[in-house]
Amino acid sequence: MLNGFLVGLQSFTSFAVLAGLFGGVIVGYLVGALPGLSAGVGMALLIPFTFGLDPVVSIVMLVTLYMASEYSGAIPAILVNTPGEPSSAVTALDGYPMRMRGEAGQALTLSILGSAVGSVLSTILLVLTVNWMTGVALAFGPAEYFALAVLGLSLVSTLSGHSVIRGLVALLFGLLLTTIGTDPVDGIPRFVFNEGLLGGIPFISALIGLFALSEVLEMLETTDEKPMPLKAMSGVLGQFSLLKPHVGNMVRSTFIGYILGVIPGAGATIASLTAYAVQRRVSKTPETFGKGNPEGLVAAETANNACMPGALAPMLALGIPGKASTAVLVGALAIHGVQPGPLIFAQHPEIPYSVYIALLVGMPFMVALGLFGSRLWVKLTLIPRGVVAAIVCATCLLGTFSEANDIFSIWVAAVFGIVGYVLRKLDIEPAPIVLALVLGYMMESNFRRALVGSGDDYAVFATSPIAAVCLVLALIVFVLPLTGAMLFKRRLADTLPTA
Repeated sequence: MLNGFLVGLQSFTSFAVLAGLFGGVIVGYLVGALPGLSAGVGMALLIPFTFGLDPVVSIVMLVTLYMASEYSGAIPAILVNTPGEPSSAVTALDGYPMRMRGEAGQALTLSILGSAVGSVLSTILLVLTVNWMTGVALAFGPAEYFALAVLGLSLVSTLSGHSVIRGLVALLFGLLLTTIGTDPVDGIPRFVFNEGLLGGIPFISALIGLFALSEVLEMLETTDEKPMPLKAMSGVLGQFSLLKPHVGNMVRSTFIGYILGVIPGAGATIASLTAYAVQRRVSKTPETFGKGNPEGLVAAETANNACMPGALAPMLALGIPGKASTAVLVGALAIHGVQPGPLIFAQHPEIPYSVYIALLVGMPFMVALGLFGSRLWVKLTLIPRGVVAAIVCATCLLGTFSEANDIFSIWVAAVFGIVGYVLRKLDIEPAPIVLALVLGYMMESNFRRALVGSGDDYAVFATSPIAAVCLVLALIVFVLPLTGAMLFKRRLADTLPTA
């Protein structure tokens, strides 16, 4: 391992590699901040410019773009409630209310520092556990993925706001939406009235509609309402003190993000939702989540960015891309004649070790850019709401169209914008719908594949240790909050004086 790091460090003595690192961070900031342009899309757009470059320069540029875009999606999520990345939707739940309280600077600072801690700790875990964790990922089959999805859906009890019933309604609505599209086993179209729905509801379009366009409608309804005056920000060094109350939160969320990053198909959105739900469970003030609690913001951003090094583990060690972004990296390496997998550490050690060093060296540059830039970005909050609504609406529609290059995506975003606006009026949180859209297809497809593989034997979910443990945990996670709420209400009724 030491020799590998020496080879990687030698690569960073080249000006071209350092230029690729800084260029990747800057482009990643721009990609993540634009709604609809995910990290995978940004890397795909950049690949043609890497054809004539050295493989190390190319992979360093793409990995740092990946890292920076995972963070920068938090900037529009906090400032205008428009997630730049899908996983940043969880950040918006508490980040945007903080902005409305005049705490935009604090929210941006916590997001970049939480992202940095999650990424650095996760990179260290990647170096130490890459081979072992990929073995765990290989143990997951259809039954295990189904149980993992059920465990994720059980978190609805912690994402439902103050009403679990409303949360369940939102979850069921989201699960119904996941039935639209091509059947995962038979290949038969279901509820498809447009070619754009063959692959299911476009996730980016739905996300932008639920969070951003619904907020635009709210802005137009209350154009005279202004956010609280901006609170003073401390100096750049003083901003690090904001992390002191969140050390345990960041460590816990890092482990959640890394583990879910290693598992192919999980991804940053599931990691953010899981870390957010876990932090809400252990928090002393769970009722403030969704109303501007910095704990939720830190949990989401830490897990989100910790997921990225975790996703690199199966790609580097096994050549298995767990998500679209790592699939683009596999393609980029193949273009340069490098095949990810067990032999990469022996044949091309400069590649994996340059990735490790790029993640560690690029992070301070990304943090510095984020901390110094936050003073500029918070000025966006002083723009009148009517102007912001017009800019956000135009940006969202442009991002939605660029994601699929199809006008139908804009109509989907508009419909979900209206749905999100109605849900706001009914006091129904959109987070359970996002949870269902992320996990619904994964649950259905793996449930049916597990039954096909076992000859319709339902015992397959009990005989698999991983699946059985996940299902038991799902039952506990779902039931405990309900029983706890019932006991609290009974004790409260007993203590109140009778009339």
